[in-house]
Amino acid sequence: GSEAGIRQPSGEYRGRKVGARTEVRDVEGDGEVQELGRFSVAEYNRQLRDGGGGGRLEFGRVVAAQRQVVSGLKYYLRVVAVEEGGGAGNGGERVFDAVVVVKPWLDSRTLLTFAPAAAK
Repeated sequence: GSEAGIRQPSGEYRGRKVGARTEVRDVEGDGEVQELGRFSVAEYNRQLRDGGGGGRLEFGRVVAAQRQVVSGLKYYLRVVAVEEGGGAGNGGERVFDAVVVVKPWLDSRTLLTFAPAAAK
């Protein structure tokens, strides 16, 4: 029998191709991606609080995401958040880019970057 057609599912770590970013489909319906967006905003707020800064953010939703296999999974998230006290009158929504590394076997999530998204 020919085994040429057998491939590992892309979600598996065995035989992984390190480095290629892939677009996450149905971002708004992906619970893990939305949770990582929520985590990134909470982590940003924690670092802000520890640094004595103001301007806390309230998580809205992740609107775009890419996944990259590294030693774990690296997520590139486009996060919508509302600045607390920013006044709902002007919409108050701001867009941020976040990078989170997830190592499921260590139950570990690390926020690498969280910054206002560059205007396109």
